[in-house]
Amino acid sequence: MDSTLGTRLRELSGPILVTGHTGFKGSWLTLLLERLDVPVIGLSLPPEPDSLYARLERMGAIAESYLDIRNIASVREFIAIHRPSAIIHLAAQPLVLESYKLPRETFETNVMGTVNVLESSLITDSVRAVVVVTTDKVYKNDGVNKSFVESDPLQGKDPYSASKVGVEASVTAWQQIAKINGGPKIISVRAGNVIGGGDWAKDRIFPDLIRAFATNTLVEIRNPSSTRPWQHVLDPLRGYLMALEAILRGVEIDVLNFGPDSESLSVREVVNISREKWPLATSVNFSASLTKQEIEAVSLNLDSSHARNVLGWKSCWGQEDSVIYTIEWWNKVLNNSYSPKDACEHDIDYLFSN
Repeated sequence: MDSTLGTRLRELSGPILVTGHTGFKGSWLTLLLERLDVPVIGLSLPPEPDSLYARLERMGAIAESYLDIRNIASVREFIAIHRPSAIIHLAAQPLVLESYKLPRETFETNVMGTVNVLESSLITDSVRAVVVVTTDKVYKNDGVNKSFVESDPLQGKDPYSASKVGVEASVTAWQQIAKINGGPKIISVRAGNVIGGGDWAKDRIFPDLIRAFATNTLVEIRNPSSTRPWQHVLDPLRGYLMALEAILRGVEIDVLNFGPDSESLSVREVVNISREKWPLATSVNFSASLTKQEIEAVSLNLDSSHARNVLGWKSCWGQEDSVIYTIEWWNKVLNNSYSPKDACEHDIDYLFSN
């Protein structure tokens, strides 16, 4: 399946542009495309010092530019110069807690940044398809333990998820514009909580765990009873590429969910699995008061049956295996038995073998 996917993507007349290529998912996606021998270019803010991009020493590895997607002139110029055949739009302000501190900037980046990418794609005749990555948090969540399907109503309660609902509205509008005026195929894709080696962002559970595990310090865990659709980062990334390939060959899809097959694990379960797999004893404090229920949703589950039916996509890793692979990646890298690149390629090879 993946050899066919790579062949079809290589048939594009130009490279695939990944926005946000210096981020966690963007770095993994760039490596995955390279493994498929698909030309890739990148557009993003400069990388953070301890990011996966920096650990992989990716600077200059592909044609790239560090710029802010809120700057429409810069986005247009980059796309006009490099003439990508397709765009996978990952660039975003992705943190819920950060969105409370910077709500306006979150909306500017997530909504208007997406509009800038979509607008630029419509005026560049080389662009045949755009995949816009949003989130499982766009669904109206009343706290009922259900698995959301693509047709469920959308509503954002916090600035981050509300901005992503705005992104979904923008995608719908530009899908209509493209149908009327001509333009690329556009699809939005929604994934669960992606995990995997190399994520170092603040206020995320695995970076917080690894920082504490590596320094043998106490880690505070908020909302231990909350559930999330945990999945290895490579699972939805392969789904995004399969969705891109499908719309390029004429399959009509507007939106797809990509989530794990099993019911979501709780934060407590994930932390306990991580502690068991880390080679040294660790200390954890579970605290329900660090983040109130009103800030972050308690229960999240995705129904990915549409992606399975339309694309034949399925998860390579179960949720527990996703946690284990993440912890093992960090253990191998931090004890210097693997380089970050070798550790990533190990997981990519496992993806292709399943």
